[in-house]
Formats: sequence, structure tokens, C-alpha cells
Amino acid sequence: MKKVICTDKAPAAIGPYSQAIQVGSLTITSGQLPINPGTGEFPDGIEAQTRQSLENCKSVLAAAGITMDQVIKTTVFLSDMDNFTAMNEVYAQFFSGACPARSAVEVSRLPKDALVEIECIAV
Repeated sequence: MKKVICTDKAPAAIGPYSQAIQVGSLTITSGQLPINPGTGEFPDGIEAQTRQSLENCKSVLAAAGITMDQVIKTTVFLSDMDNFTAMNEVYAQFFSGACPARSAVEVSRLPKDALVEIECIAV
């Protein structure tokens, strides 16, 4: 049976989807935009946006009783692959030891013109 995961410590869904779904020991987050849940705004720059997206992922996972150490796969969507190195430097601060598998792709546009969006799969 699937369980909807929801927290006010991450931005609310801006469409007909859940922040995350948990089925058994598997939890899958929706893509987390770099929206500060307190202000509703994006921070400036790729580093700050990456940090906020990952903090949002962390908050959603925490609502499911999960830590970033349990993430097994991430997908990073970038509006410009030239931001990869800067994103990667911030991303590395959120994972230690056995890092999750990851895909990073450039997309033509992200919701609200974000620079980055990140989703996670955890067990």
C-alpha cells in the first residue's frame, strides 16, 4: 500500500502530485525545486539553488523517517550543463561514504525557470 509523504518544511506541490510516495521500504520524492519553503522564493545562483533543492529533499525524506544516507539514486535536472561543476561541489556536501547512483541531465526549461531540480529514491 502506498503512503503519501507530506511536510511543510519543503515547498508544497504546485500540481497534482505528492512530495513523495512510500511503498514498503522504498521512498521516491518528486523533483524538488529550490523554493525556500519559508519565503516561497528561489535563492540566487546555482550553488544556493542546489543547496535549497537538496535541503528540500532532505526535509521530505525526514518526514518519511529517512536520512540522506539511505538515498540510493538521485536525478539532477539542470537548465544549463555549464552549471554542473558548481552543482556537483554543493551536492558532494550532502552525501558521504557510499554515494547514491546519479543521473544529471540538461533540460530545456524547469518549472518557474529554476536552475536545478533534484529527485531522490531511498530505501
